[in-house]
Amino acid sequence: MAQVQPNDNEANVPDLTEFSEAVQTEELLNECEEKFAQLQMLQNKIILSETDSCDSPQEQSVNRLTTIAAEMIQWQKVEPKLLSKNPEVLHALGKQELQKLNAQLEMVLSCAQEKRNKLRDTLKSEQKWLEEKKEVLAAATDHVTRLKLENEQQSEQIVLQETKKKIQKMKDYQDRLLETLGDVLEEHFPLPQNETPANKKKKNIPQELKSNLISLNEILELLMNKTLETPHDPYVTVDDTFWPPYMEILLRYDIATRHPEDCFKIRLETFY
Repeated sequence: MAQVQPNDNEANVPDLTEFSEAVQTEELLNECEEKFAQLQMLQNKIILSETDSCDSPQEQSVNRLTTIAAEMIQWQKVEPKLLSKNPEVLHALGKQELQKLNAQLEMVLSCAQEKRNKLRDTLKSEQKWLEEKKEVLAAATDHVTRLKLENEQQSEQIVLQETKKKIQKMKDYQDRLLETLGDVLEEHFPLPQNETPANKKKKNIPQELKSNLISLNEILELLMNKTLETPHDPYVTVDDTFWPPYMEILLRYDIATRHPEDCFKIRLETFY
């Protein structure tokens, strides 16, 4: 096989890795000395021009300002020149700057990636924490709703039970009152009884008592039941079963009152 001969141009290209740093330093020093000499010459010209001008400080300030403005305009028009015209030096400096820039960019990229990884981990932990809090909130909400329903049911049951207890208590109290009233009436207002013929002659009682008379307790029960059952018509019709002395007691002591249009009807007096 034919061997590839190296190109003369490629052989003449200097190896940048073997480029002497001394040459670069010497080139830069020469360029800096030339620029420094130019600056010193310009500075001397400025000093000489200031000494030749008038001695007035105000005019010196105005002239200096004018000079600086003209110099600034001149520098704006001047295109920047390279520090060195040696292509090898420029190539080496450019490579060095690119390497520094590359290292800095790699460092920035590494920091950005590390920060991104940390932010990603933080985001995952925050999302996990948020999900846990959502679950806790949902559980707490369900628990509160269940407790509210239980409290409402319990409160309704408690109110119902208390109402039933009160009603039962009032019924028991009413039964005791009626029982006590019946005992008192039976003791102090017993039903009249037919007496012997001898006692009738002594008391001059011409008529006999009927056997179907009702007691005073029963009369009061009729009046109370009528008042509770039909409050719009609380009157009870008086018949032969009502003993007249009992009627007289009820009417005299304002326990009962007659109908304003029918004297054979009575009702229980309103005590409220």
